Amino acid sequence: MTNFNYYTPTRVVFGNNTEKETGALIKNIGGTNVLIHYGSERIVKSGLLKKIEDSLDKQNIKYTELGGVTSNPKLDLVRKGIDIVKKNKIDFILSIGGGSPLDSAKAIALGALSDRDVWDYYIGIAKTPDNLLALPTAVILTNAAAGSEMSKSSVVTDTESGLKRSTAGEFNQCKFAILNPELSITLPPFQSASGGFDAAMHSIERYFTPGKKSSLTKAIASSIIKEIFTDIKLVLKNPNDIDARGNIMWASSLSHNGLTELGNESRGDWACHKIEHELGGMFDCAHGAGIASIWCAWAQYCAKEQPKTIAEFGHDIFNFPLSDNVEKLAIETIEKMRSYLKEINMPTSIKELLGFTLSDEQIEELATKGTNNGTITLGAYKVLDKQDIVNIFRVANH
Repeated sequence: MTNFNYYTPTRVVFGNNTEKETGALIKNIGGTNVLIHYGSERIVKSGLLKKIEDSLDKQNIKYTELGGVTSNPKLDLVRKGIDIVKKNKIDFILSIGGGSPLDSAKAIALGALSDRDVWDYYIGIAKTPDNLLALPTAVILTNAAAGSEMSKSSVVTDTESGLKRSTAGEFNQCKFAILNPELSITLPPFQSASGGFDAAMHSIERYFTPGKKSSLTKAIASSIIKEIFTDIKLVLKNPNDIDARGNIMWASSLSHNGLTELGNESRGDWACHKIEHELGGMFDCAHGAGIASIWCAWAQYCAKEQPKTIAEFGHDIFNFPLSDNVEKLAIETIEKMRSYLKEINMPTSIKELLGFTLSDEQIEELATKGTNNGTITLGAYKVLDKQDIVNIFRVANH
């Protein structure tokens, strides 16, 4: 096990009706003027927004509301939020929803205390040290997927350039996260499956790590992946299964708060995430479904040179017996994953994801953007250059 420094400042408030504690939690932190940031009108129709307003009113906390966040949160709305925060002297950002409203909220919190355009931090023009200043954020989670409630990450899309990019640092970590699994009951089946697979992928990316590994951390990661895989099927069978939804919600938080990489020499592979970011930036597809559409192609491509860890994954996640023929076991593992994704109605190819195949020109553009014009590589389990990315897109295309 290698050395590590683990910091998880987010208070998790889990359970039914915990959203009623919002006002008191914000007041205890010192918040007096809040931006409530959310996505669809679902939280208005369900009465959740009114509950939050009542909780803030009870503590005499002022608030302004900004809805309209979509899947793959957009930079133009982030900039609008920054303007609102600065003009109204807002001192706390509260998001309601899944990872998209929270990632947008984190971007607003960062941009509100900066004199430069917030996009500079996402495309690497500006540095992002852990002590970078940002307003405090919190979330009332309604969809377990991104794990952003306990992570250091935020992902935003610039529709003008078609780029989907991220920031990472302690400045992005929430002060608190309210996890009430009842709030996820009304999610459509597609979002439940896509979000659940996204949550599992945060540990799958960390499973595929080169170098020295912690056996304990590997066991934790495997348990989280298996639990999510099981609970997705339970939720699709019975959307009212609160236990399964609660398991996914908590597992999603644990999957992306750094726990499943501790003691490993590398923090994981992340090629599938980076490849999907290009798909999401160009086609605005659901993140979890986008990763599902390319994972088997990525694994198939990597298995030609690196079958061992894929074979181990099949043993740890799907209970395949280990054998000396790791190449055969790797192939069986990929096919098992393909079968599982079909079982939960996730796409296993880009054609299934988008309804059409990519042109050669589109593949070239995606690979070019993903590798910054061929100047960087992706992945760690298998390092991928621009041509490798092109090849993976071609495999996943049909």
